[in-house]
Amino acid sequence: MITNPVGILALTRREIHRFLSVSFQSLFPPLVTSALFLYIFGVAIGNRIDFSSTGLPYFHFLVPGLMTLHLISSSYENTSFSLFIGRWHNHIHEILLAPLSYIEMVLGLLAGGVARGFMVCTGVYMISMFFEVIVVEHPFLLIFFMLMITVIFSCAGMLTALWAEDFGMLSAWNVYVIYPLVLMGGVFHPIKMLPKIIEIISQFNPMFYLIQGMRYSVTGVAEISVVTCAVVSFGMALFLFSVTVYLFRKGYKLRT
Repeated sequence: MITNPVGILALTRREIHRFLSVSFQSLFPPLVTSALFLYIFGVAIGNRIDFSSTGLPYFHFLVPGLMTLHLISSSYENTSFSLFIGRWHNHIHEILLAPLSYIEMVLGLLAGGVARGFMVCTGVYMISMFFEVIVVEHPFLLIFFMLMITVIFSCAGMLTALWAEDFGMLSAWNVYVIYPLVLMGGVFHPIKMLPKIIEIISQFNPMFYLIQGMRYSVTGVAEISVVTCAVVSFGMALFLFSVTVYLFRKGYKLRT
């Protein structure tokens, strides 16, 4: 139950100010990377690829994938780094002593990851407009999926920050689990292009459903039902949020 909205807002403002103060590290690198991907793969190479079977030009196929990729990485990196540094320097106790419930603490930290993810994802879309205008087909659905994805990976970032004991462990999940699953989930390619066995395995990759939900929201085309994508994304967000709040309530690695 939320009883201290002012406290949540204060924590949210702190989190947003933290990543804005280092915007050359937090916001601009993914935008530069996206511009390069869009030019090299979307323009230079994409025009030579026959993507008629997908119902989309390759550039239109690529943009939602890159939006999802950077939406995931930005929200994950924001909360994982913020909470881990709080544990590392022991100023997490300032939050624990504040008149906030555990749900409110999680919401305040979560809001920073959501804000950074939305800024970066919107920036990627705006950069794509310099190459080719793409009209978002379902804007409200896009906001839903952006919110669900940022909640999922902001919570995942906090869970990693609670588990990690050093900076190497902090980046391990992102490098060895999340990033490969995202790339194999269809950022750059439809899964129908993969060998049959890999295509079947990809159906069990949760990132596939998140990417397809974003792609349908932007282009109106997807390889699977958007209802399935919405149910999977909402279920993941609810589950990870509940686990994060539970661990905060238990004080897992927070009070040592």
